[in-house]
Amino acid sequence: MTDAPAPPAPSLGDCIFRPRTVALVGASADPAKNNARPQRYLAAAGFAGRIVPVNPGRAEVMGLPAFPDLDAIPGEIDHAFVMVPAAAVEGVIDQCARRRVPVATLFTAGFAETGPAGAALQARIVARAREGGVRILGPNCIGLVDVQGRLPLTTNAAFGAERMLPGPVSVISQSGSMLGSLLTRAAARGIGFAKMVSIGNEADLSVGDLAAILADDPETKVILLFLETIRDGPGLAAAARRAFAAGKPVIAFKLGRSALGRRVAASHTGAMVGGDELAQAWLRAQGILRVETFEGLIELPRLVQGFGPPRGRGVAMVTATGGAAGMIADRLGLMGDRVPEPPPALRERLAAAGIAIPDSPVIDLPMGTGEGGRYARILTELMASDHCDAVISVMGSSARSNPGMILSRVTEARLGAKPLAVFLAPQADEGLRMFHEAGIAGFRTPESCADAMHAYLDWRAPADPPAVAEADVAPARAVLAATTGWDERAAGALFAALGVPAAASAVLGPGAAAPPGLPGPCAVKVLSPDILHKSDAGLVQLNVAEGEVVEVAAGLVDKARAAFPGARIAGALVQQMERGLAEVILGYRDDREVGPVVVLGMGGVTAELRPSVAVRLAPVDAGTAREMIAEIPELRALAGYRNLPWGDLGALAEAVARFSRLAALGGAVAEAEINPLLVRAEGQGVVAVDGLVVAAGEGRTG
Repeated sequence: MTDAPAPPAPSLGDCIFRPRTVALVGASADPAKNNARPQRYLAAAGFAGRIVPVNPGRAEVMGLPAFPDLDAIPGEIDHAFVMVPAAAVEGVIDQCARRRVPVATLFTAGFAETGPAGAALQARIVARAREGGVRILGPNCIGLVDVQGRLPLTTNAAFGAERMLPGPVSVISQSGSMLGSLLTRAAARGIGFAKMVSIGNEADLSVGDLAAILADDPETKVILLFLETIRDGPGLAAAARRAFAAGKPVIAFKLGRSALGRRVAASHTGAMVGGDELAQAWLRAQGILRVETFEGLIELPRLVQGFGPPRGRGVAMVTATGGAAGMIADRLGLMGDRVPEPPPALRERLAAAGIAIPDSPVIDLPMGTGEGGRYARILTELMASDHCDAVISVMGSSARSNPGMILSRVTEARLGAKPLAVFLAPQADEGLRMFHEAGIAGFRTPESCADAMHAYLDWRAPADPPAVAEADVAPARAVLAATTGWDERAAGALFAALGVPAAASAVLGPGAAAPPGLPGPCAVKVLSPDILHKSDAGLVQLNVAEGEVVEVAAGLVDKARAAFPGARIAGALVQQMERGLAEVILGYRDDREVGPVVVLGMGGVTAELRPSVAVRLAPVDAGTAREMIAEIPELRALAGYRNLPWGDLGALAEAVARFSRLAALGGAVAEAEINPLLVRAEGQGVVAVDGLVVAAGEGRTG
């Protein structure tokens, strides 16, 4: 007779969310204290595992045997919830290592969030945990919840006041308090969750680590992220792609949309594009949907569950209250989404059934005309039509007075082919609850409805950057190897090596004659790797006649040496004046959070005043570059607008793609910019007339 094989060791996900034994380190016997909440919540929820309070001053805590430390606890421990002061955490982690506790959640604060001393303590604790094979959730986190497993392992007061409803949505939050906000707001709507996690400082386990676990969790169908920053971009990207492959949408609400959150870099690009624009480009590239409203975060999951990204950006709208639908349509239009008119064939099919609808984008039905199955027939036709990617149904006062009738109008239609959002214009809590129980996404405000629908219409599958052949960047590598100081001429040489043409130029040193081959008028600029934004400093003069070049150059150099005594000055750069139909700015940054990005916007000295920019992860191909061009409203004038001259947008797209190949240079370039890049008439290409390069690790003095 052979011994039965030992059961497999629990996975990391099991130890986090389905532990067999939980040790509550620092448990309090006073029910009024925060440290008593986890034990009270676990008991009230009916947690089936073993709960072990750890308190060196007591033999019993709220009816359960207590132990002085982890070493004294008999049997295996899957999860330690640590609530002792920061100075004592290191010793607890050592005990976890000795007892082979796989996971420790650190409720304790006082680490990296407090400054350098706390950061040093946090780093030391993480190092000891890794040596001992212990994974840390937190510190400075309020815990986690597994609803199906009856595991409210948290100190958040909301979990003691609200009944936890099961549902298909799991949440990872960098803000612990927002878990309670999500729970309470969702509970009022009858919306439940699968798992909820406060990630805290992410000293060890990251948002990406938890998202990867949830991507494999059978109870989780949608993953919500409440983000303050992106700490582990590669890990979260891999997890998001894993979730997408499993058919699980990942939805993010990220703080930092306003200019208050922008990090201004050395170039105009830094003033135009802050952390939020970079985050938006990064999230979209990973296949993560993004909402702007907190309510949209709660309501969007039902809309997208079971669906993939749309083919286009069109949504059909049918309403019995034109004003409410107009509010949604306005917001969608501002965000670049379309509400297309129903096609003639669709109207003809409905007309044959005795249902007349207008040819306007919003199908506005007069009062009483949606009865007798007509509303359901219209919805059925919209669901089957390929002119739209989703449908919005807007309900009026009957949503409050007779929600059952309103629900039946919708459920009688053949649904499921595409997402359906139902906005109830009155305050209709019962109607929202009924729609949710029927599996239909209901929305309480026009803002959250438009926000959620835009997030869906803007959703794209995760995109891998295009491969860059070594032959395409070998000339640029040669320029990098030969360059020690990045003044404007060296920057132009790098851009030209990538295939972005630069204006003809020559360097005018002290005492030199006017350069041959550059007939006036010319642009004369001080040439220095240390002075940024020379126009702002008065170190550029345009339209200089050929006979005045030497004198102007000498004057500008003298002015620069007086204003910037520490700057390296090689002389003056003389360029032939160029003309184009438009000036754009082309920027590049190797961002510490999201990696390399390329930026396109309107250029010139007022570049940072222009709000319209397009951002993508770099490198990009010409097709993606054309998408970026289409996002800049001012550039529509170059596409035949009102008989204006056509610009060479094909050459611009090629220049964007070639410039973005800076990302393939192994991190050698931290930042680069062409401002302006002139777009000439169709067939005449583009030309760079000013630029800068900041090498990795390089500082600036001006």
